Amino acid sequence: MATKQLQSAQSAPTPTRPKSTNGVINGTKAGVGDTRIVVIIYGQGQEKIVSVFADVLGKPYRLASSFTEVGSEDHGTVIGIQASDAKTNIKSRNKVLMVAINAHCVNLGMPPDVDLSSASDYEFLYTEQPFFRRDLSRFIAFTLGQISHHEALITKPRTYFISTTFPDVRTALSNLDILSVGSDAVEIRVDLLKETLPDGSFSSVPSLSYVGEQVMLLRQRTELPIIFTTRCTRENGRFPMDNPDLYYQYLYRAIQWGCEYIDVEVWLPEDIRRRLWEQKGNSRIISAFHDFSGTFKWPSPQAQSIFAESRKYGDIVKMITIINSMSENYELEYFRSQIKANNPDGPPLSAVNMGQLGQLSRALNTVFSPITHPLLPIVAAPGQMSAAEINGALSTMGQLPKKNIYAIGSFRSTPQATFFEKCFNELGLPHNFQSLDRGVRGSVEAFILQPNFGGAYINPPLNAATQSYIPLLSDAARTIGAVDTIVVRGDSFVGDNATWKGIRATLTRDFAPSAYANRAAIILSSSGEDAASAIFALRSLNIGTIYTVGFKSPAFAAGVEPFTSIESVQRVDQPFAIISALPPEKSHLVQPLLRHFSRDGGKGKVFVDLANGPRKGDPLAVAEQSGWMAYGTADTSAFTTVETLRLLVGQNVPYSFVRLASGRGLY
Repeated sequence: MATKQLQSAQSAPTPTRPKSTNGVINGTKAGVGDTRIVVIIYGQGQEKIVSVFADVLGKPYRLASSFTEVGSEDHGTVIGIQASDAKTNIKSRNKVLMVAINAHCVNLGMPPDVDLSSASDYEFLYTEQPFFRRDLSRFIAFTLGQISHHEALITKPRTYFISTTFPDVRTALSNLDILSVGSDAVEIRVDLLKETLPDGSFSSVPSLSYVGEQVMLLRQRTELPIIFTTRCTRENGRFPMDNPDLYYQYLYRAIQWGCEYIDVEVWLPEDIRRRLWEQKGNSRIISAFHDFSGTFKWPSPQAQSIFAESRKYGDIVKMITIINSMSENYELEYFRSQIKANNPDGPPLSAVNMGQLGQLSRALNTVFSPITHPLLPIVAAPGQMSAAEINGALSTMGQLPKKNIYAIGSFRSTPQATFFEKCFNELGLPHNFQSLDRGVRGSVEAFILQPNFGGAYINPPLNAATQSYIPLLSDAARTIGAVDTIVVRGDSFVGDNATWKGIRATLTRDFAPSAYANRAAIILSSSGEDAASAIFALRSLNIGTIYTVGFKSPAFAAGVEPFTSIESVQRVDQPFAIISALPPEKSHLVQPLLRHFSRDGGKGKVFVDLANGPRKGDPLAVAEQSGWMAYGTADTSAFTTVETLRLLVGQNVPYSFVRLASGRGLY
């Protein structure tokens, strides 16, 4: 196939491959990640997927007929090679220069080519109808190291994961929004999957192609990180133990599929565990030990030895055992404290005791506690509890005291407030939740000084510079100049800002963070205060010049240029994003800009309308008709609610559940 140049590429130096911990979102700045040339291998008649990858990455693309046609001059361009052509020299490609992704459409009715799957760096499985662009966006952003869920999760006071114990994950999809409330990750138990054979029986081990489709279906329906687990027969699973290489084959493929975590049992030969560690890319390894004998003791040299062996090749060490007496829960807590004291740099320990006697340890464990849900067909292990049950136990023990949490502001201006009580009920939290009007000056201070104050969401936000009763401010709140969330931290309060995170989550829903790097953006607003969160969100994505309409830029906003005339608008190249922070009655004023930057064959990328309430015109419809990916306040508000709940109660409520609870289903 002759090389077809569709758009010009920018030349850049040949990069080195980053380590697995590079390129994460650290703090507020998006990382660069893997800067190698992205090469997409596509099936016959499936070249369209190359353009989608390129669009998600914000890059041009071209098609080539061989890996030898890809050179350093292709940096900044996505390359597509048809599968039949890629097979000829994929193994001899320059792996320092390029990252190869095998994109396979499962609708073709055949499994991926085994040789291409093995030789590629990663593999993306997708369906044409329906096509989930956000799935591709998450996959490419994660595998290229631009996002890292782990970096955020290890800083949380408590983390949970739910295990899908279904023989076919399709059974769980309709309830997944509810099942995953309170979970920080979702586990797919590969050993529990049942693949039907032509004669009606089930395969003893599900095939890689079947497992791959199951992972694809799960990722299409959840934004949570996926834990890929192949549990052996000795540890209450169904995977055979006579062929350790089988585990390597499946676990390495999970890395290629972009699973955020892989569960690697510590009984596997060290060579296999070491190879997986060296090849894990941006995936993280949970080094797992389970004991069902009833003879394992926490205060023993064996326990210390197992932890030492597990930590060699683990980002998280998981130790789970069956116990015979209540006192063994306290022995575990002493063991946990010793491990933490002797290993201050980690890896973190997730340890629980199984059975009814061990449920106390499940409540006390803070790192990736496995949880269940009443809607699951079976529990993954004896004694598992739901998130609501754990929260109830913590409340009974005095570890989760009842607090008063508030939504402060006019009821109409706080659409998130109606979701909070539903979320609290689903999580089993003991807190009271109230919506209050802002009232007179000083009324907020009166609420937060009450002894049972547990936090507040405030809309419109407070001026960060004038609230002397809030002793600490997050970097975001201080920079933006607005506090929309007050969080209790010990005996003190922290003023934070969740709105900018909601805006950034919206911006990166269908695009990789790197798509925004050094690109132009336009913000319309009636005031700098209303635009500040949007500016901060764009800056966190390494945006280029921000052009403004209707307001004076905040002091922190370097690299901002105002539009002063029609001529100044005409001098600007195609912006990657337009954000309107105009009030509802003025929101129609953005429509001429949307149309202007869609002329002459141009195509907009991202438009976000932050207006909430009755408005003139329909800028979202105009944006969509003009080729923009358009998002409204329902999207940003839902994402902001997710971030607000994480700040206030330290627990995760998925975006999909927030939309579901609001009466507007996501799908």
